[in-house]
Amino acid sequence: MSANNNHHHKNGSPFLNRRSFVAASALAGGALLSRLVSGDERDWSGALPTRYPDPDIVQLDPRFGNYKLGNAAIERLHTGSRWVEGPAWNGVGKYLVWSDIPSDVQLRWLEDDGRVSVFRNPAGNSNGNTFDNEGRQISFEHGTRRVVRYEYDGSVTVLASEWQGKPLNAPNDGVVHPDGSVWFTDPGYGSMSSYEGTRRPLELKEAVYRVDSRSGEMNIVTDEVHKPNGLCFSPDYRKLYVTDTGGPAPLPILCWDVDDGRALRNRRTFCEMEYDGKTGGADGIRADVDGNVWAGAGWAGEGFDGVHVFAADGDRIGVILLPEICSNLCFGGAKRNRLFMTASQSVYSLFVNARGAHFC
Repeated sequence: MSANNNHHHKNGSPFLNRRSFVAASALAGGALLSRLVSGDERDWSGALPTRYPDPDIVQLDPRFGNYKLGNAAIERLHTGSRWVEGPAWNGVGKYLVWSDIPSDVQLRWLEDDGRVSVFRNPAGNSNGNTFDNEGRQISFEHGTRRVVRYEYDGSVTVLASEWQGKPLNAPNDGVVHPDGSVWFTDPGYGSMSSYEGTRRPLELKEAVYRVDSRSGEMNIVTDEVHKPNGLCFSPDYRKLYVTDTGGPAPLPILCWDVDDGRALRNRRTFCEMEYDGKTGGADGIRADVDGNVWAGAGWAGEGFDGVHVFAADGDRIGVILLPEICSNLCFGGAKRNRLFMTASQSVYSLFVNARGAHFC
């Protein structure tokens, strides 16, 4: 978002021109300690504990009481990146992988000791990441305009790179269906500047695609979204949710019924991203086993940026406030009850009383 807080960029979206984030000047040790003790600023280093219940976990509806834990706090696992995206949990390796798009790397956090290291470099300016039903990583690359799968032997299989003879805009995020198909969004952000990819014209209408990972058959499931971004299936795979980060505010999360695992019908608005007098947008989304939708949210400032939780009927029932814009999230850990959140320059986690609907 630009400094003048104007929500009406080209096509009306604050997402179209992402800004790099300038780190604030470090405070002197004494002044910082004073602010921390007075409660003016939260200590994200972990040196000072957070009093339970965590005040940044906000219940808006009694239903959220079923999912928040009174004795769990938001933790910052890593910071120092440029724009982090695409968290995905590997249950076998017990690690979290994510992308730092401008730095063209994928990073990995190990659960056993909390160590963070470079996982892939270069990474095709990857954005979203996920794992398929056989545990192979799938990445959605801005720089190469590809959807790729990493095989067991380390080789790379290109699942999608073009549509009807034209290169994809810049694949963004994706999910895997039980039939093995990969559904992904192609809004083109990685081709709109050289910060997250390579600046070049968009040759295709923004769309959501389905590609059969075995046959390579590919089709558009919808191109009725201004800028399709994050997406997730409902627990039973009968609904598909897609965030729209383009068009006029307030930016919606849309919903379709999934027809025979191959097509969409009955488009409707699931919810809109207005909260407490502020209007922002949702980016990456995931569903839990009860059908709630957890949405990374931002571009509206303090008191909005973080994770917004919506019940299956579209009501906002809770908010997890972060000090940065939240780009994406996933459930992980042995019980799929740990929420991992990529947020601008950092990665956060929170144990919740919910389980992710899908293994990634």
